[in-house]
Amino acid sequence: MQIAIIGLPYSGKTTVFNCATRGAASVGGYSDRANVGVAKVPDARLAALAEIYRPQKVTPAEITYVDIPAAPAGLGKSAGIAGEYLNRLQTADAVAVVARAFEDPSVPDGGDGVDAARDLETMLYEMAFADLAILERGLERIERESKSAKAGEREWEKDLLAKLRDGLESGVAIRDQNLREDEARRAAAFQFLTAKPSIAVVNAGESQLDAADDLQTALDGVDALAGAETAILFGGLEMELAQMPPEDEAEFRESLGAGESGLDRMVRLSYGALDRITFFTGGPKEVRAWTIARGDSAPRAAGRIHSDMERGFIRAEVVGFDDLTASGSETEARKRGLMRQEGKSYTVSDGDVMHILFNV
Repeated sequence: MQIAIIGLPYSGKTTVFNCATRGAASVGGYSDRANVGVAKVPDARLAALAEIYRPQKVTPAEITYVDIPAAPAGLGKSAGIAGEYLNRLQTADAVAVVARAFEDPSVPDGGDGVDAARDLETMLYEMAFADLAILERGLERIERESKSAKAGEREWEKDLLAKLRDGLESGVAIRDQNLREDEARRAAAFQFLTAKPSIAVVNAGESQLDAADDLQTALDGVDALAGAETAILFGGLEMELAQMPPEDEAEFRESLGAGESGLDRMVRLSYGALDRITFFTGGPKEVRAWTIARGDSAPRAAGRIHSDMERGFIRAEVVGFDDLTASGSETEARKRGLMRQEGKSYTVSDGDVMHILFNV
């Protein structure tokens, strides 16, 4: 999955990107190039499975984060989301919006002061305005083509776009509108920004550690963020901690009461926003974690490994992670009757360890 990270200038979005990827992208200066980083998803279950299978390698799941270049000058005032900036956002699976809560006289605030809730609302409203512009252009196009012979065949599109526009104008993001399955499928082709899951990250300073609960309460009170994954992240501190050896980082984190790492937090938010789960494959060559949508069938999970596996899916051998580790081996799990044969209708659960049988 791919998460786009956006924010107003000086929000610290590149700092958050570095926290999510443990990267070292330059902060504090303007760049028109996107930073792209891959986060290896921490999962203690991989180590336990490696003890069972003794594989040649262990491969964690991955999340790609894209630090989108700074928002267009005047965004939220005289300019909106459009052009290349819009194109970059449309390709993402979810959008993480970063807003600044830290006070720093050396970092400009645009003359409006520091207000994270205001800045988050600004970015979310701009995403809605971008979608409204797409909808209006679509409706205008349909109107121009209304006299063509095939106009009647596109009546569904006019009705759908009008429905989406009315919902947005009432303050309801497209992802929260009550769409039928066929409507949601057709709407997906437009790559609307408010149809994407959203993550709101408030970038706070180290001096605000003791105020984390108050900051989170304020964040939870932003109406525009209803249904979004939200978190307070101490970006500057997290970047410093991420550069330490793991033992030192753990010690400093505990002494500061900093909680989970920025990487762990961003991974958790990303999985939550996109409602993803993890299944595993294991053998002497490799133990690997795979990410799929909650509710995916066994064939869909097989397709995550290789398209041929989905196309030629026969059945899956499945054992739950807890059952496998309690048994100590697949052989013992089979003896205990814990290794199941599942067909095409099986819904994969988080932590399933699977062997796919297929034929093409």
